[in-house]
Amino acid sequence: MIIPTGAGSNVLGCDLGFGELCRAGELRAPPRLFCVQPLACSPIATAVLAALGRDDGKTPPAEWNVPAKTIAEGTSIARPVRLQECVAAVRASGGGAVRVAEQQIREATLELAQLGMYTEPTCAQAAAAYHELIADGTIRAEQVTVLILTSTGVKATPSVAAMLGVDL
Repeated sequence: MIIPTGAGSNVLGCDLGFGELCRAGELRAPPRLFCVQPLACSPIATAVLAALGRDDGKTPPAEWNVPAKTIAEGTSIARPVRLQECVAAVRASGGGAVRVAEQQIREATLELAQLGMYTEPTCAQAAAAYHELIADGTIRAEQVTVLILTSTGVKATPSVAAMLGVDL
């Protein structure tokens, strides 16, 4: 499962829900959870990568004091309250984290639109992360992978129009 992550509530909700399904005997094991955040503001993803001893070769901003400017503003939460719980949930699932650059978010937003899914850039990060996880071999194309698309593009129409070079 690839989850756009701001404060981490969707990560924690998936962890809780899949844990309950396992305890009820509905699942043998929970799916791997992958959080995705914009590189411009990625405290949870950065912490997950550090906890896993992985370096993605990307340099995060030096300060997490204020949310950085990103087109994925819905996940721009500089100091998530449940950071350590999110890291623990992702680690326990055998998952990981991806930090995506602004250009990757733009491309994913437009890619999803071409597929008929009008999403806002915040949730389009999941598609950008999917491409990275396939490219680096973390997941395989034949595996079932769920991308959590959390919202509609209607609320981001000005941003999407700007990506397309259209004046509103």
